[in-house]
Amino acid sequence: MNSFSIRRFAAVAASLPGLLLFAADALAAQEMAARAPFAPGEVLTYRAVSGRFGPFGTGAMRVSGPVEVRGEPALELAFDFRGRVGVFRLEDRTRSWIGVDHLRSLRYAKAERSPLGSHREEVEIYPDEGRWTDAEGKSGETDCEHPLDELSFLYYVRSLPLPNGAEYTLVHHFDPGRNPVSLKVLGRERTRVPAGEFETVVVEMRVRDERVSAMRLFLTDDASRIPVRIESSAPWIGSTRLLLIGVDGADPRTE
Repeated sequence: MNSFSIRRFAAVAASLPGLLLFAADALAAQEMAARAPFAPGEVLTYRAVSGRFGPFGTGAMRVSGPVEVRGEPALELAFDFRGRVGVFRLEDRTRSWIGVDHLRSLRYAKAERSPLGSHREEVEIYPDEGRWTDAEGKSGETDCEHPLDELSFLYYVRSLPLPNGAEYTLVHHFDPGRNPVSLKVLGRERTRVPAGEFETVVVEMRVRDERVSAMRLFLTDDASRIPVRIESSAPWIGSTRLLLIGVDGADPRTE
């Protein structure tokens, strides 16, 4: 599994003192969906760079739809990556279907390959019933009304206010074993990537993952909240960065 896979956005770390708890009820979720900073047609492309190996691949995140999932209108979120480190190929194909009205996960699928092996997931999520099932016959309960998966979590973070110094504990992963997720807004700074120079809000995301314990997101400090830089690390590949190289269907401010 590659280190910058969106899977890393999933789960979380221990609570920190003075956390601002964010608990969205149905009305709050509807209001958040109405002001979501992304829409069908948005395509973000990235170059992957490793501190150990240099540039090693490209990826893209896309929003399309709406489509129907079990009778509910949903947006389809996609992340696709291909790369190579020496003789090793890296691939990641991730899909998430989120309800248009509430930004909650209804379905999740992932297929990835790396030197560490291959991994596949196919999950059906039933928010109103508080449960989920996967293609291998596993099932479980959810402990929130608006569950999310690894990919939809990134889009959800884009919908948060993110004032300087804010800290959040989020209990929104569909699998309770991966909760909570903690966020901390580190501040604002100017960030240069291949796509241009942006004023960004920097967010640290601590996750419950045996290979990656934290990520850092650089989101445009405007209504779009586009991730222009994503930093993470993994044992075999070291520190990695996803750097924005192109935007379609969105209009971040650049200078």
